[in-house]
Amino acid sequence: MTDEVIMSLAARQHGVVSRAQLLHAGIGADRVAGWVRRRRLRPVQRGVYLVGPLLVPRARLMSAALCCGESADVSHGSAAALWEIESGIGATPVDVIIPPGDRRRRPGVRVHRIALRPDEITTLDAIPVTSPARTLYDVASTLAGRDLERVVAEALARRVTARADIERMVTRYQHRPAADRLRTIMGMDPPPARTRSEAEEALLTLVRKTQLPQPALNVRVHGCEVDLFWREERLVVEMDGFAFHGWRRRFESDRRRDAVLAAAGLRVMRVTWRQLETEPEALLVRLAQALVRSP
Repeated sequence: MTDEVIMSLAARQHGVVSRAQLLHAGIGADRVAGWVRRRRLRPVQRGVYLVGPLLVPRARLMSAALCCGESADVSHGSAAALWEIESGIGATPVDVIIPPGDRRRRPGVRVHRIALRPDEITTLDAIPVTSPARTLYDVASTLAGRDLERVVAEALARRVTARADIERMVTRYQHRPAADRLRTIMGMDPPPARTRSEAEEALLTLVRKTQLPQPALNVRVHGCEVDLFWREERLVVEMDGFAFHGWRRRFESDRRRDAVLAAAGLRVMRVTWRQLETEPEALLVRLAQALVRSP
């Protein structure tokens, strides 16, 4: 029965268990200490043990929350990685929010002492974590501009949160700098842009340095998902090049899409990575001319 208790806990918690959980399950302190000596339980944090041979990425997040007590929640950049709206799930230290009166510190854990409201916390894959909207508010304390826009756009695109949830967080903390940054992002027109490639990001950066109209990115138009779209000018820009479209099947598919868009009265302009690197000024001139000649 003891083995079943340990394995059941570990299976639900990415391979880690806490000493407090084992004691609560009726396993004596002496037995726990013996298992640690024999390496049956391997310490990964103070009072948290690994059961099994491998420490998987989410085990680090789980162990960070366990070692900081029952009121701890994974937060900030670590929560953004857990929600898959920002990379860096394996990064250290792990961000964790604990109540303001809790003074504990743990190696490899960056502690934030904040009083959270009930609707700002949840669980994801058994890990206690801040809600997506609260996570965006927290990362806005360290991110701004395009970096913050990217994270917000990813959260909205993945539908892990809604605009109303983010706006509620902005209203709740309206006098804080992080809320001001989020308010700026949410007020963008077009909405926050989500890029899917380095080439799209480079072209967006280039366009935003000018006074050209701003495009929408990765939107569906007449059944086709396009890279950049100027709706009023009825112009579509697609990123092209061997690195992205090296296969004949993709080449044929792209030309079929171009025909569908052209039949709907849209113009399609294709841009290569080489053009972005070697002739950005000339590319901007061609783009400006295409926008000026909008129907």
